[in-house]
Amino acid sequence: MKTALVFPGQGSQSIGMGKDLAEKYLDQANEILGFDLKRICLEGPAEELQKTEITQPAILTVSIAAFHQLASHASPLTPHTVAGHSLGEYSALVAAGSITFEDAVKIVHLRGKFMQEAVPAGAGAMAAVLGANNNVIKKVCAEIGNVWPANFNSPGQVVISGKKEAVEAAGIKLKEKGAKRIIPLAVSAPFHCPLMQPAADKLKIELEKIEIKDAHIPVIANVTADYVIKGAEIRNLLYKQVTSPVLWEDSVKKMIADGVISFVEVGTGSVLAGLIKKIDKGVGVKSFLDI
Repeated sequence: MKTALVFPGQGSQSIGMGKDLAEKYLDQANEILGFDLKRICLEGPAEELQKTEITQPAILTVSIAAFHQLASHASPLTPHTVAGHSLGEYSALVAAGSITFEDAVKIVHLRGKFMQEAVPAGAGAMAAVLGANNNVIKKVCAEIGNVWPANFNSPGQVVISGKKEAVEAAGIKLKEKGAKRIIPLAVSAPFHCPLMQPAADKLKIELEKIEIKDAHIPVIANVTADYVIKGAEIRNLLYKQVTSPVLWEDSVKKMIADGVISFVEVGTGSVLAGLIKKIDKGVGVKSFLDI
């Protein structure tokens, strides 16, 4: 029975996550980063935890703590593949032995900082489009300009990203074309679109400074929805990921087509478990806490 481990991205954070489970790893992250991530993670305030450069290392740290606890389980899972949603791809790469925990914590902290700096606060936006055809979404975004599909999450759920006015205009037009709902997202920047190019360029420099080994478990990359193992290719795809849409629906379908029938969401929350169930009701899906 093939199993895949999947790791959550931004949006899964909550005050108190990692209590008892991840405190050793949070202490380690404190030393790596030079500030008290553990206190913010366990005590808040929420406004601090929601800052992108805080959220990213916090979620990664809790995810890796959960992964190690799962690996030390009396009946440890042997995953066929691993994958993560956006930020979660870094957790997947740590689990696959491609990047060390120490390097991943540093990189995602900088990644969050660079992404926040790329677009002035309030100038960008993201919105979830529910119940619209993917091709219609792509066409509307292209017609309006400065707005792009950013996450293909599940059938009928696509997130668009770009300049605030363009995202709002696309939402209005998509409603006219039959979208059921447009939900503005509470995010601090327009992720996974070309406006993030300055962040991608800065991240590329930092990625060159760390060792990225060949993965010992196949990893599904967000950018291609296909397997990646070679370190050099992983490095390039992490650079591209910043400005490219997350092909999550296609990633899950790829794993299922290759025989994965059981998914375990490793970390905090159950966002990915919900998306996977929408993609294919026939597969088994558990969150880490259910194991």
